[in-house]
Amino acid sequence: MQEIWIDYLNALDAKALALGDDEILAAVETALEAQGRGETVIEPRVHLVPESSDKGHFNVLRGYVKSLNTAGVKVVGDFVDNYRHGLPSELAVLNLFDPHTGVPKAVIDATAITDMRTGAVTALGAKHLARKGSKVLGHIGARGTSYWNVRLLDHLFDFDEIRIHSRRPESRNAFAARLEQDLGKRIVATDSWEDCLKGADIMVEASRLPEPTPLFRTGWVKKGAFVVPYGTMSALEFDLTDIMDKVVVDDWGQCGPGRPFGALRRHVDEGKVTAETLHAEIGQIVAGLKPGRERDDETILFWHRGLSTTDVALGAAMVDKARALGIGQRLRFA
Repeated sequence: MQEIWIDYLNALDAKALALGDDEILAAVETALEAQGRGETVIEPRVHLVPESSDKGHFNVLRGYVKSLNTAGVKVVGDFVDNYRHGLPSELAVLNLFDPHTGVPKAVIDATAITDMRTGAVTALGAKHLARKGSKVLGHIGARGTSYWNVRLLDHLFDFDEIRIHSRRPESRNAFAARLEQDLGKRIVATDSWEDCLKGADIMVEASRLPEPTPLFRTGWVKKGAFVVPYGTMSALEFDLTDIMDKVVVDDWGQCGPGRPFGALRRHVDEGKVTAETLHAEIGQIVAGLKPGRERDDETILFWHRGLSTTDVALGAAMVDKARALGIGQRLRFA
């Protein structure tokens, strides 16, 4: 058998690559556009729950991007109490493969990939679905993905006001300090969900609740706002979708009936959001097959659960850059 070598990038390598905002957005946009053209395979995520769901679980995401000639499988742990052990709540490994032979191509620490691609999908959703003049961001949550939500959204919109909130004061204050240092602007750390979200142009909910709890009030959403809820457990009031002019998802296959978890899980399972009432998948909008925002007064909701194809695309971009810069290791597989 011929020799097989794989690229290995650990967390230090991923950090050394120092992917810029535009590099991240471009890689993820490639995956979304390919999805819109029907040139991807996205298998709905599956879950491994070792004990109870309030302690944490593993997500297994599988996808293929034809234009990149790459398939991938990512396993990400999501454990809410990891901060007690000095660990991020989400730790992940991404494996890339040749889709024609099954030969392994790369093993990558995907913790940063998970954070970056989530933020990029949020930001690209806003690029197409938020008002161009949006100047106030309200963001709930301070986990790893939250940083990239705020950073990449601000990269596109250059907000006048950024408000953040998290349950633990030490968490939200540290998050605000990090954002202030990196973005070079004042960040408002609020004491409540209402102070954070009410009246914002873009409203992002990335909370970590042990069970569905309606903390995000429909009455806080102003006409023309862009709302992005993606907590594992829903924080939404049930009537939130009633005020939306458009509801967009990342992939209906993993958002539709019969799937566990997610911000709109009850809305889908009880028939309030269906394949017929859905406006589009974000890939269709990015590829130009469906319209995004058409009027300033449209109130739009975008629910994304995490696309395996965006992991594959960002991982492939990291491998390409690592090879060019001589970062990482080559490991003998066979």
